[in-house]
Amino acid sequence: MKKELDWGNIGFGYRPTDYRFVSNYKNGAWDEGGLTKEATVTISESAGVFQYAQTCFEGMKAYTTEKGETVIFRPDLNAQRMADTCRRLVLPEYPVDKFVDAVAQTVKANIDWVPPYGSGATLYIRPFMMGTSPVLGVSPAAEYQFRVFASPVGPYFKGGIRPLRLRVSDFDRAAPNGTGHVKAGLNYAMSLYPIVEAHEQGYDENMYLDSRTRTNVEETGGANFLFVTKDGTVVTPKSTSILPSITRRSLMVVAEKYLGLKCEERVIPFEEVKDMAECGLCGTAAVISPVGKVENGDDVITFDTSAGNMGPTIRKLYETLTGIQMGRIEAPEGWIYKVD
Repeated sequence: MKKELDWGNIGFGYRPTDYRFVSNYKNGAWDEGGLTKEATVTISESAGVFQYAQTCFEGMKAYTTEKGETVIFRPDLNAQRMADTCRRLVLPEYPVDKFVDAVAQTVKANIDWVPPYGSGATLYIRPFMMGTSPVLGVSPAAEYQFRVFASPVGPYFKGGIRPLRLRVSDFDRAAPNGTGHVKAGLNYAMSLYPIVEAHEQGYDENMYLDSRTRTNVEETGGANFLFVTKDGTVVTPKSTSILPSITRRSLMVVAEKYLGLKCEERVIPFEEVKDMAECGLCGTAAVISPVGKVENGDDVITFDTSAGNMGPTIRKLYETLTGIQMGRIEAPEGWIYKVD
């Protein structure tokens, strides 16, 4: 039986559910892992996660479809991305099949927390890993913990979708050969100061340029960019220092296969942004957040948001992908994982 919550007004924040999955790595191997009700973690004050930020995470959602089924959107890609991150941060990889199973176990155990269809809410799923054994010299930890918890969340846009106001940041998000391409906690730590500063100045987000030349569009602190040119081509930045967003990759398939649009993944010089018709930010939380303007000092670039605070093409992309996630539109093979 579903929890008695005001699903349309629960907000986007942490709300503990009944169970979470925990597995520990020790002596070179992961244990079997399992579900627990304990939401508190107790580890050494000198644990690797505290001393040298040895941690990574993923984010995805479970939905109730139009047919009443509980599904997860493309969890295998999250599993593979975490494995890629683990290799870069010298964390032990958690097997892809076991990752997907752990996520499914967590959702199934908290099935009453999965919001009902049509509520606008979803069950946000957060798998993460951290170094738990003590370290003092700069080195990887010897022991690790993999956890998955879930939290019901409301619509990302409280009060409805609105166009975002961005600034071009003076800060760099990631070095060319750094960790920008993996989902490391440290990437998000460094973005906190710039985003707080942006908010204080009345902006919603930062647009980061590449740190080598500061001429090409990269991403924001937590989302990939997607542009639509005036001739209707969907374009997204290509770079070795941005995170490969699962939402963005899915939207590009939707654009080409469902909407018949031309798609390009390429380097996007900032000079081209003024010639783009539409702009959006891609991510798990909101699918696509429409961008209304980007400001670079005194220069202001505006985008089409005439279709309900979104550009018309971004609106079609948003409605098609959410339709796939909610079961209203047939999904490509392998995109939807059903929780039994």
